[in-house]
Amino acid sequence: MTNLVTKATELVYQMDNDQLNQLVEAVKLKRTHLSRQAVKAFTIRDAVQFTSRDGRSYTGTVRKVNRKYIVVDTSQGSYRVPATMLTQVS
Repeated sequence: MTNLVTKATELVYQMDNDQLNQLVEAVKLKRTHLSRQAVKAFTIRDAVQFTSRDGRSYTGTVRKVNRKYIVVDTSQGSYRVPATMLTQVS
């Protein structure tokens, strides 16, 4: 995987502005696709876990599933979390 990223980075440095704009659009589309795929993995009342930006780990249950974000109820409150940041707890 690292080799693929290295090759992509080398190619980015060779691109002009129009090519970079096309690449940015492709990245956005891929992220949207990955997000929607991740959302499909969760249903209401699933036990999930996520780590916040400050490094704290939370465990809770899914209350609502939106297009990109999942509403998770934890003992510390409710959080709107990107589906790609969640993992299911067994």
